[in-house]
Amino acid sequence: MSTEVQIEISQPQRLRALKSAGAVAILVVAGVVSGGIFSRVHARQELTAWTQAQAIPTVVTVTPQHTAASQSLVLPGRLAAFVNAPIYARVSGYLHAWYADIGTQVKAGQLLGLIDTPDLDEQLQQAKADLQNSIANEKLAATTARRWTEMLKQDSVSQQEADEKTADLLARQATVEANEANVRRLEALESFKRITAPFDGVVTARKTDVGALIDAGSGSGPELFAVSDAHQLRVYVSVPQSESAAIHPGMTATLTVPERPDMRFDAKLVDTDHAITPSSGTLLVQLAVDNRAGLLFPGEYTEVHLALAGNAHGLMIPASALIFRQSGLQVAVADAQDHVQLRHVSIGTDLGTQVEIASGLQPEDRVIDNPPDSLAQGDAVRVASTEKVAATPAAHDAEQTHG
Repeated sequence: MSTEVQIEISQPQRLRALKSAGAVAILVVAGVVSGGIFSRVHARQELTAWTQAQAIPTVVTVTPQHTAASQSLVLPGRLAAFVNAPIYARVSGYLHAWYADIGTQVKAGQLLGLIDTPDLDEQLQQAKADLQNSIANEKLAATTARRWTEMLKQDSVSQQEADEKTADLLARQATVEANEANVRRLEALESFKRITAPFDGVVTARKTDVGALIDAGSGSGPELFAVSDAHQLRVYVSVPQSESAAIHPGMTATLTVPERPDMRFDAKLVDTDHAITPSSGTLLVQLAVDNRAGLLFPGEYTEVHLALAGNAHGLMIPASALIFRQSGLQVAVADAQDHVQLRHVSIGTDLGTQVEIASGLQPEDRVIDNPPDSLAQGDAVRVASTEKVAATPAAHDAEQTHG
């Protein structure tokens, strides 16, 4: 009897213990589940924050710099002889001899070559014979005219006959003058058998040789010689239209050539062609440089350094900071809160890797260099700790080059 009572008493206690253990297990499972959910939410929030932070671009800014009081404009130039004369033949024949080869220093009137002209020689002899014949006929006509004039005074001949003899004399005189002119023409051509230097200089080309056939009548053959005066050289430079207003005669410039990098040559601007070439948008400028030392050669490439007055209000920035969009030319500026402000700007001078901004920027602006293509107004950016300083024209003359 007592055993049954004990069994009935112990069963509810066991049930209560089981219920307590189940409740604890449920609480543990709920804690684990809630903890996992919380950690996942937290991780997702951290991932979102990290993604948003990584979406903010890191940029490098540059500080605009004022342009120097004077800036050097470097342009390619071409050297040319002050005087260059290709010498062609005026008479046909064969080259008898040449007396000056390339590189020979010659004086004005010095003999360069001699042409054999047998046809021309015979024409001159014939012309001289015709002249002698016409002179003899003129003398006879003069004697006849005098006689008929005397006879007319004695009424031995008619006035008509006397006038005919006088007119014949005038015709004979005109024939003499024509033959004399023909002889002078052929003698002038004979003088062209001697090919001479037109001025002091150096022979830069000889394109003929002994025995070569020379046909002066074709007009399509090459020149026989070329003589250049290189004591002074001309320098031709194409200046961009944007810089043409600063170009004026009397300006000074310096030249450099690749084969003599440590030497500079002084040049003076002579004049311009006063016209902008439509195909290139440039102004042709001519300078003169003294070459009495003979260190420069016609046809050489040279770099021309022109000193131009700087723009007091211009600001220099790298060309890589420019943004080309449909709305126009812009630059991106980082404000005090590191947000992007897009500024419309205008270029004063394009110097290759550097550009001079005429309007749209302030000296204190932080200009973003190499801005991303997706950068928009108001975007947040992360500014790198180190800021670059835009190069000034005085520091980078070599970069200020127009091709």
